[in-house]
Amino acid sequence: MLCSSQVANSRRGLSLSCQTYESKKDDEDLGTEKEKVEQKFRKYEYSNPYERAFGILKDDVVSFYKKRKKFFEDITTRARSNAEAKAKPAPKNTYGFEPSGADVGENVWPSFCDVLVVGGGAMGSSVAYHLKEKARGGLSVVVVEEDPGYKKASTVLSVGGIRQQFSIPENIQLSMYGMEFLRNIPELLEVEGLDTPDIQFNPNGYLTLASEEGYEQLRQNYELQIDMGAKVSFLTNTELSKMYPWLNVSGVAAGVLGRENEGWFDPWSLLIGLQRKAISLGAHYINGKVTSFSGETMDDMILEGTQQSNIKRITTAEVTLPSGETRTINFAILVAASGAWTGRAWSVPIPIEPRKRYVYCVHAPDGPGLHSPLLVDPNGTYFRREGLGGLYLCGQSPPEDKEPNVDNLDVDHSFFEDNIWPTIAQRVPAFEKLKLHSSWAGYYDYNTFDQNGIIGLHPLFSNFLIASGFSGHGIQQAPGIGRAVMECIMYGGYETINLERFGFERVLAKVPLFESNIV
Repeated sequence: MLCSSQVANSRRGLSLSCQTYESKKDDEDLGTEKEKVEQKFRKYEYSNPYERAFGILKDDVVSFYKKRKKFFEDITTRARSNAEAKAKPAPKNTYGFEPSGADVGENVWPSFCDVLVVGGGAMGSSVAYHLKEKARGGLSVVVVEEDPGYKKASTVLSVGGIRQQFSIPENIQLSMYGMEFLRNIPELLEVEGLDTPDIQFNPNGYLTLASEEGYEQLRQNYELQIDMGAKVSFLTNTELSKMYPWLNVSGVAAGVLGRENEGWFDPWSLLIGLQRKAISLGAHYINGKVTSFSGETMDDMILEGTQQSNIKRITTAEVTLPSGETRTINFAILVAASGAWTGRAWSVPIPIEPRKRYVYCVHAPDGPGLHSPLLVDPNGTYFRREGLGGLYLCGQSPPEDKEPNVDNLDVDHSFFEDNIWPTIAQRVPAFEKLKLHSSWAGYYDYNTFDQNGIIGLHPLFSNFLIASGFSGHGIQQAPGIGRAVMECIMYGGYETINLERFGFERVLAKVPLFESNIV
C-alpha cells in the first residue's frame, strides 16, 4: 500500500478512497443485510458527521450502479452485434441546429439524454467516446461546448507532451494507457469516409534533470516508475554529458530519460479524432453555454446534525445558444469536464481555477539535434524541438506570488527574457543566440488543493461527476480519464485503474495528494 498508516488514519472514515494500484476489490461476504449496514456505519465510525454522510452516500450510489452492471453489459452485447451498422460518418456540421433537408433528423434538439457532458475538449470528448464505444445505442450522450472552434481551449494550446515520469502510481498508469491509446488511434478512432487522425507523435522522450537537492526524490520517482513498468533510464551527470554534448550539466546531479512511450504529439488531432468518433457513434454535440441547473433534494438523505437534506440530484440544464436563445435538457447523469472554468461554472465549491501559462517558440539554428528530448531543468523550465526548422518551444510555471492575470490570453514577453531565456541559455549554450519567433498563452485547469485531477462523484450530489483539475497534464491523461468516467457510469466503480484516491473525499478530509514532479 502506498498510503502510510498516518495518512490512512487521518482519512478514517474516508479510507475507501485510500486504495491504490495494488488494492483489490472488496467482494467478501459480509453476511446478512443487517450486518452489511452495520459494517457500513462502522467504516465511517470516526468521521465527522458530514464526512460520514458523504461516504455512506457514495457507497449507496456505487452499490446502485453495480446492481445495474449486468443491465449495461447486456446493452453493450446487443449493441456490439450490429455496431458497424450503427456507426456512421460524422456529420459535416457538428454543432449546427438549423436543420435543412436530410439533416433534419440529426439536428433535432435533444430534450433528454442519459449523460450530459459539459465541456467538449479532449477530456469531455474522451468521456463521450468511451461511453458511446462501450454502450453504442444503449446510452444517449450529449456534449455541450461553448467554444466549438477551440480557440481558447486548454487542449489545443498545450505543448502536447506525454510521459510516465510521475511520482504517483495512478498518474503513471493513466499516461501509460494514454500512450497505448495513441498508438492504436488508427484503429480506435477510424471513421468511415474520413482520414485517420495523424497525431504526429515524436518519440524522443522526456529528460528530467535534478540538482543535488532533488537527487533523492528523482531516484525514488525512478524506482517507482520502473516498478510500474515504465521504460526509463537513470543517468549520472557524466553519462548525460556523453550522451548530449550540447548540454551543460553544471548544477545537475542526475537525470531520468524516457526510453519508450514518451514524447509529444499534436493535441488538435487527438481532440478532433475523439470528437469525430464520438459523433459517428451517436454522441450529440451542442454549441452553447450551460447557464443554470435545476434539480431536486433527496428527502430520504438527512445529514447528521442538520434538520434537512443537503444532498441533491441535478435533473435539468439550461443551455444558452450563440443566438441568445435558451433551451433545456433533462438528463440522468452530469459530467463536468469544463477544464479551467470548472470552479466558476458551478454553485458549489470546487477548488479548480484557470492559471495562465505562456509558451514561447524560439529559433536557434545551432540548437540540439533532431533526437533531443523534451528537457526539464531542475527549476522547472522546459524546452523541446518543434519541427525541422530549428524551432523550439519553451516555458515555465511562474511562482505562486507572480501568477499572471487570467482575464485574457495576452503574453508577457518580459517573463521570457527575465526567467526562461537565462535558464535555457545556461543549460544549452547554443540558445544564447536564439531569437524569439512567436508565442501564445493557454490555461491550466489548476487544482488549488494539490494540483492533481478530481475525478468521480461530487459529495453533495448523487449524479454529478467531476473530471477536471489536472493542472497541466490533462491532455496526456484524457484517454484514461474518459475510460475511468465510463466505468463509473456503466459499472459503478473503476474496473481498470483504481482512481479512488483522486476523488473529492480527499478535499473534505484535507489530505492532499501532491505530485513531486509537476511541469
